[in-house]
Amino acid sequence: MRARPSSRLLVVDPDDRLLLFKFVHIAGALTGQQFWATPGGGLDPGESYEAAACREMFEETGVRIDHPGLQIARRSVNFTMVDGEQVSSDERYFLVRVGSADVSSRHWTELERAAIAAQRWWRPAELAATTDQVFPEDILEMLRRAGVW
Repeated sequence: MRARPSSRLLVVDPDDRLLLFKFVHIAGALTGQQFWATPGGGLDPGESYEAAACREMFEETGVRIDHPGLQIARRSVNFTMVDGEQVSSDERYFLVRVGSADVSSRHWTELERAAIAAQRWWRPAELAATTDQVFPEDILEMLRRAGVW
């Protein structure tokens, strides 16, 4: 199983809402799966977690940042990529506060355009009440421990 270091972004707007993307897979190894997840992704060769967080923030939201802020959580998880590859991911979570809820999909990859069906800013109660699958599963606790909610 390939190791896949990954930077994930806990993006919070001025109203203390969290940005999540809804992934709906209609092709590939994950066909039929739907879930909400944070922006972020794998590190490029030689890239630091912080640099990847800045790059992913721009690519997935259109917002440029010079530093991702504090790493507030870390988890290791095994999962299947859309192409069927099994990976062991070392995920680092960074808290990023933004000045507005404006998000751009202009720099999304083809894969992101094919899989991301929606974006939504969530309040704590909404996230706690949803029956939809959300990754990471302990995202509410992550944000509570960080003092966000």
